[in-house]
Amino acid sequence: MKDADEHDKLMRVGELAKAVGKTVRAMHLYEELGLLEPRARSEGGFRLYGPEAVDRIHWIVKLQAIGFTLAEIQGFVKDFQSAGSGREATARVRALFTEKQAQMREQIVQLQVIENDLSEAVAYLDSCRTCTDDFAPTACGECDHHGHQKDQAPPLFAGLSRSSKDTRDTRDTREAVKAFDVPVTGLNREGN
Repeated sequence: MKDADEHDKLMRVGELAKAVGKTVRAMHLYEELGLLEPRARSEGGFRLYGPEAVDRIHWIVKLQAIGFTLAEIQGFVKDFQSAGSGREATARVRALFTEKQAQMREQIVQLQVIENDLSEAVAYLDSCRTCTDDFAPTACGECDHHGHQKDQAPPLFAGLSRSSKDTRDTRDTREAVKAFDVPVTGLNREGN
């Protein structure tokens, strides 16, 4: 009777996919990579998975969220399984996790810098809400209204409001004006 109850708890691939919010193709891919194994096959040859498959997929998803690719997961699962001892296997996994942890800490620092830049830009832009519609977007790059200091916009906004094209066009226009800068007395009408 126990075998029948256990067999009743088994899921076909579509049921497993639905239970974990993934596609059937993802389930097949996990199996192809050796990350997921069916517990049994039905009389019709369908793959059957137990509740442990749900846990395994959640584990894979968590590793992917941490930043591991499926190929990396596949590689360290194989390394783990082929290790000479449990101690060697866990040492390999520990080294991988320690390296990933260091990478994540670097990313956190980078994200904190970016978050600070965004906060600075949002605070600056909050004061722009009370600005009139009299100014063109190009004026924002040199704004000295609402407590702003000319050329003191936060870098994230300054990069938008003063594009390199605008700077180049302004410089090119000034150079063009200088090239054609002649005294009014030097202008002659035809026929004079």
